[in-house]
Amino acid sequence: MNERIMVADDDSNITDVCCRYLEREGYTVVTARDGLEAIEMWRSQTPHLIVLDLMMPHKNGWEVCNEIRQTEDVPIIMLTARGEEQDRLMGLTMGADDYLTKPFSPRELVLRIKAVLRRTRTAQASSAASTHTISYEGMMIDFARREVKIGERLIDLTVTEFEMLYLLASHPGQVFSRSQMMSKIWDFSYEGDTTTVTVHIRRLREKIEQNASDPKYIKTVWGIGYKFAGGSS
Repeated sequence: MNERIMVADDDSNITDVCCRYLEREGYTVVTARDGLEAIEMWRSQTPHLIVLDLMMPHKNGWEVCNEIRQTEDVPIIMLTARGEEQDRLMGLTMGADDYLTKPFSPRELVLRIKAVLRRTRTAQASSAASTHTISYEGMMIDFARREVKIGERLIDLTVTEFEMLYLLASHPGQVFSRSQMMSKIWDFSYEGDTTTVTVHIRRLREKIEQNASDPKYIKTVWGIGYKFAGGSS
């Protein structure tokens, strides 16, 4: 497998358990005990995925995530001890791909990590083999380059945001429920909470729409989910 996971948490019990479970699955694991160390480890170890606690000394998880997202879209799974909705929303808004609430099952964390990495690998392989582009009213989505342009402006999207946009835009007019989007994009069966989809859609609209409250591209179908407006070429 040879994929490197960074676990950043100031609770040594959590990092120890995560290390045992992840190493048992064949991953290489590096750890950080605070936000400053997490930034250093990210730069020096170039992990394939980061498990990031929100409440850490020196720099909290939001600050670390925001700094990483300035230059890289490495997958990030947030950990929050309080389980409050505002914490989860903040982490997702900052660009996290997923979250887990403490206390959590190490087996569930492994499943989430596998799902995110599998999706990332699939997206990279598909991009390398594809020349497909989608164009609609000033927007161009280049699947091979994994680029999105509005006019001449290049839009900076995370892996998850790009996958969400591509899913909707490649099926123009088709309505996807939040649960369907969770299944197709995260490649993992989630139960109940689909908040992550709502937050990612909100963040995506802020990046691609001229007016996020009156979107041109991604339409809400109330009580069901979302669809991409218009045709493709």
